[in-house]
Amino acid sequence: MYNKLIAYCLSHKRAVQDYPFGPDLLVMKVGGKMFALISVPADQAAVRISLKCDPVIAANLREQHECVQPGYHLNKKHWNTVIADGSLPMDDLKAMIEHSYNLVLGSLTKATRESVLLRIGE
Repeated sequence: MYNKLIAYCLSHKRAVQDYPFGPDLLVMKVGGKMFALISVPADQAAVRISLKCDPVIAANLREQHECVQPGYHLNKKHWNTVIADGSLPMDDLKAMIEHSYNLVLGSLTKATRESVLLRIGE
């Protein structure tokens, strides 16, 4: 699951990975801002992924899915932490990643956003 989450996050334009908080927490960024934090699994522990989310949608997801919790060590109004234990379908998890990426992309300055969306040679 860990590798699938990383691959999907990196499939987004100009997404990059970083370890600013140490080797146990992979941070995915776009335009220098975080859109996903993925815990490096220890032994058989489930992977946890924290994602930015619209506050209303975040509350609804928490009510609908036990594996979706308020963001761990993050602003609980705007971030959810998902325990990726298989109880949430991968398509739903991908939609949550996409939503987070788009929220962060939309929060970037116009110049930064345009540089993210433009690819050299396109």
